[in-house]
Amino acid sequence: MSSRVAAAIDAAKAEGRGAFVGYLPLGFPDLRTSIEAAVTLAENGADILELGPPYSDPVMDGLVIQEATQHALAGGFRLRDIFPAVQEIAARVDIPVLVMTYWNPVFQYGVDRYADELAAAGGAGLITPDITPEAAADWIAASERTGLDRVFLAAPTSTDERLELVARNSTGFVYTVSTMGITGERAELDAAARTLVARLRERGVEHACVGIGISTADQVSGVLDYADGAIVGTALVRALRDGGLDELARTARALADGTRSA
Repeated sequence: MSSRVAAAIDAAKAEGRGAFVGYLPLGFPDLRTSIEAAVTLAENGADILELGPPYSDPVMDGLVIQEATQHALAGGFRLRDIFPAVQEIAARVDIPVLVMTYWNPVFQYGVDRYADELAAAGGAGLITPDITPEAAADWIAASERTGLDRVFLAAPTSTDERLELVARNSTGFVYTVSTMGITGERAELDAAARTLVARLRERGVEHACVGIGISTADQVSGVLDYADGAIVGTALVRALRDGGLDELARTARALADGTRSA
């Protein structure tokens, strides 16, 4: 089956720009508002939505996202809430909806059951930050059966062997981990991300999107000098937290402008 996520990246490329991948946690500040926030993000320049169900041990999330997901859990968000939320969002937007989830909830729910319900809801696939391709045989099989995209992560510390596995088993795009925007380290970290994307290209990766630490239009533009997409999370969550849907829309439009100046 063709990849809706890859198609969205290619559509952005055809317009002479990179893709803007926007992350928001489901259930923050409450479930209804999180659905409206996702729709707002899609209506204000995002090419791909990345929705994060809250998880009690978010090993990859920074403080702003951790606080938001803990708030969602305290508000009563449950795993079963994912699929109706994705269904409503997918019905209201015309861009792909990915779920970024730690692996334990998928495993506990049942890999095939999770894949079937996500596909039925109109979801495009999963980003799985804490499982590697060699440990994901059940998910790879389920995604092949359902047509869902599977986005694995690559980091500057990844070995050549790991990059080969990620390149071979990812669909949609490879989530290319960087840590950008820290004062005094920006040039070094940009170089690491650029080098990692080049290593992925050598292994046949057509779609590489860079994430973690990107929070401004200038940073989006800089990433898109060498990558196919820029992933932004914390800046969007902070905007929603501090200024609601209006501030989220303003922030999304500003970030989307960065894709056009690359």
